Amino acid sequence: MTGATLKTGVEALGLDADSALCDRLLAYRDELARWGRVHNLTSVLEPDRMIPVHLLDSLALAPLVRGQRLADVGSGGGLPGIPLAIVRPAWSVTLIEPRAKRALFLEHVARTLGLANVIVERCRAEDAPAGARYDTVMTRAFGTLAEFVAAAAQLRAPGGCLLAAKGRDPAAEVAALGDAWCAEVLPLAIHGIEGRRHAVRLAPGAAKE
Repeated sequence: MTGATLKTGVEALGLDADSALCDRLLAYRDELARWGRVHNLTSVLEPDRMIPVHLLDSLALAPLVRGQRLADVGSGGGLPGIPLAIVRPAWSVTLIEPRAKRALFLEHVARTLGLANVIVERCRAEDAPAGARYDTVMTRAFGTLAEFVAAAAQLRAPGGCLLAAKGRDPAAEVAALGDAWCAEVLPLAIHGIEGRRHAVRLAPGAAKE
């Protein structure tokens, strides 16, 4: 039933759901659950529940990504970066995570699953390597939009965007940004998750580009 649930959810997002891809997603889920019990990587550790809450919620961002160079800021347990790297092997995905134990987990997963398109940077977004620029800079649990922009805006390549996953309606956070950033608030429908999810895609106002 677990594999069928994942396949249904991935297909509902308009993504390829072949058996090899689903097997890799489930292998990542299993590693996240195993390490999560020891290193507090996630509060959701029930395997069936991890499919919608972690895997599908991350993959819902795939159609909103610009370009092929991605950064996942405050990656934690690798969400959303690792599921996206699995389904889009042509993308280069950099996982930015300052906490040592979590960075070690990310390196372990990339090595175990053979994710040659994943790079782990053990640092804060503000301390990322000089000159690092990405087409899409994303986060799933960094804080408010204003905090995300303050920490990660310098990582955005010209023409790129910032992309944040949000649960509740983020209208108040968008308003707090003022006119410096243009925001698209995009509702997300995710198989197995009740209630509305949103993504916010940000690009500088015309005068700031």
